[in-house]
Amino acid sequence: MASEEASLRALESLMTEFFHSCTSNERKREIEELLNNFAQQTGAWRYCLYFLSNTRNEYVMMYSLTVFENLINKMWLGLASQDKMEIRSCLPKLLLSEHKSLPYFIRNKLCKVIVDIGRQDWPMFYHDFFTNTLQLIQSPALAPLGLILLKTTSEELACPREDLSVARKEELRKLLLEQVPTVLGLLTGILESIWDKHSVTAATPPPSPTSGESGDLLSNLLQGPYYSKLLSQPIPMLNSESEHLCSLALESLAHLFSWIPLSTSITPALLDTIFHFARFGCDVRGGKGKLSSTSVNGSTQLPGGPRLGVLAMTCVNELMSKNCVPLDFEEYLLRMFQQTFFLLQKLTRQNNTHTVKSRLEELDESYVEKFTDFLRLFVSVHLRRIESNSQFPVVEFLALLFKYTFHQPTHEGYFSCLDIWTIFLDYLTTKIKSRLADRDTVLNRYKDALVLLLREVLNRIQFRYNQAQLEELDDETLDDDQQTEWQRYLRQSLEVVAKIMELLPSHAFSTLFPVLQENLDVYLGLQQFIVTSSTARRLNITAENDCRRLHCSLRDLSSLLQAVGRLAEYFFGDVFAARFNDALTVVERLVEVTCYGSQISLYDLETAVPSVLKPDLIDVHAQSLAALQAYSHWLAQFYSEVQRQNQERFVSLITSAMDATTSLISSKVPEKLLLSACHLLVSISTTVRPVFLVTVPAVQNLFNLITDSSARRLPPEAQVLVCRALSNMLLLPWPNLPENEQQWHTRSTNHANLLSALTRHYRLLRGSASLQPRRVGLEDMKAIVHQTLRVLKDVVDSISGESTKSRQICYQSLQESVQVSLALFPVFIHQPDVTDEMLSFFLTLLQGLRVQMGVPFTEQIIQTFLNMFTREQLAESILHEGSAGCRVVEKFLKILQVVVQEPGQAFKPFLPSIISLCMEQVYPIVAERPSPDVKAELFELLNQVLHHNWRYFFKSSVLASVQRGVSEEPMENEAQFIAIMQAFGQSFLQPDIHIFKQNLSYLESLNSKQKLYHKKLFRTTMLFHFLNVLLQVLVHKSHDLLQDDIALAVYNMASVDFDGFYSAFLPEFLNSCQGVDSNQRTVLGRNFKMDRDLPSFTQSVHRLVNDLRYYRLCNGSLPAGTVKL
Repeated sequence: MASEEASLRALESLMTEFFHSCTSNERKREIEELLNNFAQQTGAWRYCLYFLSNTRNEYVMMYSLTVFENLINKMWLGLASQDKMEIRSCLPKLLLSEHKSLPYFIRNKLCKVIVDIGRQDWPMFYHDFFTNTLQLIQSPALAPLGLILLKTTSEELACPREDLSVARKEELRKLLLEQVPTVLGLLTGILESIWDKHSVTAATPPPSPTSGESGDLLSNLLQGPYYSKLLSQPIPMLNSESEHLCSLALESLAHLFSWIPLSTSITPALLDTIFHFARFGCDVRGGKGKLSSTSVNGSTQLPGGPRLGVLAMTCVNELMSKNCVPLDFEEYLLRMFQQTFFLLQKLTRQNNTHTVKSRLEELDESYVEKFTDFLRLFVSVHLRRIESNSQFPVVEFLALLFKYTFHQPTHEGYFSCLDIWTIFLDYLTTKIKSRLADRDTVLNRYKDALVLLLREVLNRIQFRYNQAQLEELDDETLDDDQQTEWQRYLRQSLEVVAKIMELLPSHAFSTLFPVLQENLDVYLGLQQFIVTSSTARRLNITAENDCRRLHCSLRDLSSLLQAVGRLAEYFFGDVFAARFNDALTVVERLVEVTCYGSQISLYDLETAVPSVLKPDLIDVHAQSLAALQAYSHWLAQFYSEVQRQNQERFVSLITSAMDATTSLISSKVPEKLLLSACHLLVSISTTVRPVFLVTVPAVQNLFNLITDSSARRLPPEAQVLVCRALSNMLLLPWPNLPENEQQWHTRSTNHANLLSALTRHYRLLRGSASLQPRRVGLEDMKAIVHQTLRVLKDVVDSISGESTKSRQICYQSLQESVQVSLALFPVFIHQPDVTDEMLSFFLTLLQGLRVQMGVPFTEQIIQTFLNMFTREQLAESILHEGSAGCRVVEKFLKILQVVVQEPGQAFKPFLPSIISLCMEQVYPIVAERPSPDVKAELFELLNQVLHHNWRYFFKSSVLASVQRGVSEEPMENEAQFIAIMQAFGQSFLQPDIHIFKQNLSYLESLNSKQKLYHKKLFRTTMLFHFLNVLLQVLVHKSHDLLQDDIALAVYNMASVDFDGFYSAFLPEFLNSCQGVDSNQRTVLGRNFKMDRDLPSFTQSVHRLVNDLRYYRLCNGSLPAGTVKL
């Protein structure tokens, strides 16, 4: 034993040294190598067994167990059966003798190692593995240990990782399922006996807090003597030992429930017991009230501990999340819901000592979260099942959910509850749409609940009712969705309001509008407090209290304006006439507010608290413009209804709105407000399109401002929006008017003048382009290019989907600027930021105005680009200029995508040079780069080449191929086709998952439309290569997220010739597989069933991949020279 003793001492000192803070990384690597070499030795496990029995050093124990774990999971096959038997006998003995003295993490690791042996050998070589665990659970002193082993067994055997063959995984699951009724019976017994034992010994209970309150609601929910017993029973006081045992039992149950199917093995007695324990969470944390805490081992224990409540609710939620409910289980579900709603009643009960909110605040946070999860699962998965059951009072449940929602102690909790209401409202809307006949019956059942919900949600977004909570919300930090906490709060609340509006439109409107009016009156009354002096205008409200009240009122007004805007969609369309008066009232009010804000320019006022009130005033003004913009579709419908009648009201609305909007379009106005005005202007010119808009004086002034080169420019975004609006007024057809009344001639002249003024400086650049940049500073030239092209690109973009006439006029106005751009392109070829802007412009032109530009000029553009982008230029852009250069090349490839998609013959002559540019110039540069830059666009272009130009490669007509038979199909440009396919194949060998997914979908799409996989060239020279690459990717697990897509592609390729796949490809693939012997290859081939339907084939593919990996793992772990029979 001396050598073992010496080894142990050496190992202890090595471990201590390894984890010492002064040990260098170099030395740590040496120690690590030493330990790894020791572990690889044959028989190292005997030393480890000795170490485990004779050391108290935790590092040594952990190392020894890791050696065992490695041995069992990777080398077990090659171990002598005598050694296996010894290990199977020694480790459980060690666990039984030492479990009390071992640290918990060592004990758990030892349990896992024993379970790993069971995973390999049970029941054939380790027949008492599971019975031992069951015996431990039944022995009072060792039950905790048994439960740890049970939970570990459930984790490791029910859902094993990939290091087992599929057959073994299926066998283990079947074996475990046979044991489930016994296991559930034992767990029920443990939980029941502890509950009963402590209930009996509990001191005389205080009077039940529920005894006086179990009125109608409870008697509805809970019928019969069983429930009254449940209600009146106090929660037992558990000692720490019992609590620990119950925790372990509930943890095991939760894991079992995650994989066992719902069945009658889950008995009513078990469910009742779980709900007994769920009551632990309902009791106030910290032993407040009449609950006294106990002291165990010097630490204070909560009565039962909220942890048990959390674990019990975890079990309930595991059951609830299963959507597939057998018929014989539905009754159990109803019982579960009734019991949970007893708990919900308990949580939302108010009494003298606690408000509902203070009760929820004092409960364990995790318990409240679990309970909310339960409610979400109930509403989303089971409500449709249970709603019609007379024993379940849905309306009363909603009343409890209402109390629970609006007493949540945290914002996150409140958001989660709003989500539940959203799911419920969606369910209700869908139900009503599918049962229009009894719409009113359904609605009347829920009307009261919806009315209450609407009122409370509206109150919650107002500072007037909820200031303390709303002030806690952060309105500065943006989350992943680019919104602040306050914006998220408001948006989620308004979604609920909108869904109620859809169900109860008139009621929702009559609730919201008076509240809006009230706040508007405050806002409109501010005029009387404005004091004008020689230097400034100020708001004469200075008292701190008045400022605070004004701040709250303005914040509320801003929120309510957003609410009114969100509801705009419920006033037009089919309901336009029915809700016309309400909508007109809103729009008139909004126009009045925007005019008021602009006339007295509140954004310019000095205030007592500028950091608070000034942003408030700007925000209200901006929100009133945004709300009016939301009604642009309603205004368009109003316009079409009154166009041939008296338009006075409509003209007045539009004119006033234009006055309010255009006075804000100035570089002196705060940008938030300026952009709101610009967006409203765009909506009226694009969506409403009144004939008289251009003649409105305010709009005429705007034309003059924008075309006056001496005026101060607006910020870039505002400039683009205003130019879009003005261009659209002249280009877009007026609604409901015949062609001869569209005044195209006048509008065309005006549009040419507008664009001529906007591009004045840009067109002058053509003359200076050949000069040295010192005459006109390069930066100034760049600025002119950027500013002008952004505006022109946007103008083209906004009419690209419009009538031919609009596009014709647009192109006529643009023609000179387009030619200037083409002339300037070579000048700026080495400035990627300018080239990027120019290519964006040309891309938009080609997408929107291809026809108007005509073939000759388009050819000239393409030829210019092809000449400019030499191999050297491409390499410079991609390799040396980083992301800006890559963007330029990507834009160029996008332009070529538009060209190759063009149907006629006009651009076909470009195909050879486009393909050669892709395959000979761009592809060699990007092929070996790991970065995905440019690749996505390149493959998209190649895909478009194939998709839209199939006959460039495969000439024959359908008739000819039918007569000749598919196999002899003639082919042209074969070399280019093969090069493209090789590029696709090569991309599957690279790590980028997005390119892989994109290219796989391109091939699949080409197959479904053009029968790519069936083509003779593909079948005979490429099919096996693609199949081989895709299967290897599955085996290497490098693109695991795409395994279903890959398996589907393998099926589609194999289905071209199943006989060839099974007789030639599969044997060839298996023979080429390294790391497996011939016997294993035979088994792999035999297990691949010769099925031809997709589900069975996919199952066989996954089985092949799993078992191949498993065999390699086993063979890799066998000692050298092992003879395999």
